[in-house]
Amino acid sequence: MTVVLLVTGVAVGVYARLTGNIEHEDVTAEDLGATRPPKVAGTAMNVLIVGSDQRNGKNAKYGKVAGERTDTIMLAHLSSKRDNAMVISFPRDSVVQLPACRATKGLPGQQAHVGMINESFNSGGIACTWKTIESLTGIHIDHFVKVDFTGFKGIVNAVGGVEVCLPEAIDDKKALLHLPAGRQTLTGEQALGYVRARYSLGDGSDIGRIQRQQMFIASMVKKVMSGETLTDPAKLLGTLDAATQAITTDQGLTTGVMKDLAVSLQGLDISKIRFITTPWHYSLTQPGRVEWVPDQSKRLFQIVARDQSVDGVKGGQAKVGRSKIQVELRNGTWRSGLATEVAAFLEQRGYHIAKIGDTATKPQAKTTIVYGPNGETRVPTLTNDLQGSATRAMPAARTNRLILVLGNDWKGLKPLRTDDTEAMKGFDATHDSCAT
Repeated sequence: MTVVLLVTGVAVGVYARLTGNIEHEDVTAEDLGATRPPKVAGTAMNVLIVGSDQRNGKNAKYGKVAGERTDTIMLAHLSSKRDNAMVISFPRDSVVQLPACRATKGLPGQQAHVGMINESFNSGGIACTWKTIESLTGIHIDHFVKVDFTGFKGIVNAVGGVEVCLPEAIDDKKALLHLPAGRQTLTGEQALGYVRARYSLGDGSDIGRIQRQQMFIASMVKKVMSGETLTDPAKLLGTLDAATQAITTDQGLTTGVMKDLAVSLQGLDISKIRFITTPWHYSLTQPGRVEWVPDQSKRLFQIVARDQSVDGVKGGQAKVGRSKIQVELRNGTWRSGLATEVAAFLEQRGYHIAKIGDTATKPQAKTTIVYGPNGETRVPTLTNDLQGSATRAMPAARTNRLILVLGNDWKGLKPLRTDDTEAMKGFDATHDSCAT
């Protein structure tokens, strides 16, 4: 009996501690408006996740910028049966129709207009971002979670770091990031620099950064759900303690709700956790901005709203999906900026751009895909997207990355088939960016 009371006392103390960690913020019915999307599946859960770039207080070391913006906007969908999950990313450079939001908590509010999706947070806070995502997607959101820089670092440290792979060394003073090339486990400060870095990795685009963030979260989820964390009480408590200190939520997302949710997800197969970016293309009227592909985006949002799965979506023609292929681009022509231009088009199709550069000698007559034994199965996917190319095997190569050498005969990409809906499927949490 004494042991039972002791255990119960410890449990109550831990619960109280975790509850006391969480900061809550009210989001009211008045904030969200009267025309919210209906909740179709009662036990499914949709959680809006935003990464805040707030720079005051404990985050002051990352620069002096007034206000607070959304560095990252995601929506996590947990199915009613807890047998699958989706994490949908919304590019922060998306040009969309923004709804009207009321002024609140010292913020000016927002007039209905066409603008960038991350304006809503600066204009009306998390409530306005919540309303914006609901109005754009038709998905009923149940809760929100906001994480700032310091909170993110704490979570990464609590799980013992997260493994990533870097195609080359990074020396990025702006992101406070200095790392060697290769496979490595990042601690909190390094991880923050890695997911925030933009211009020193890949092609420097926001889309590339989203892909990197998704793969990082997939690696973290894989580690937490593999048993390394769940079966170690001390590590589990440390993770929960760090997580609850790191976040701000709505009043309804209590420690009890989080506990029940964690229990319900324990048997979830990580291959059923998918990471998807809202289907997009670069804007023709606003350079550097992106717009959503209407038909595919609408279909994706309907699948989520109705608590369905993307597993049933047809239209992926390739044996190896584009989202699992990393491409290094080398400009073999004298056409300035060609590699960057091609990278943008490949990125729109879902490829991950690892690096952009030039060939050692110019000009190269023929556009060529260079690959090693581990990348051979990926070649047909890229070949099928190009107007024309040769291939060259490199038997000594040990990476699965493909190198696309752009030659003088470069003709561009083939038009995307209307039934090609691969972008809606993304990749699952088993994807290993470190695999050779």
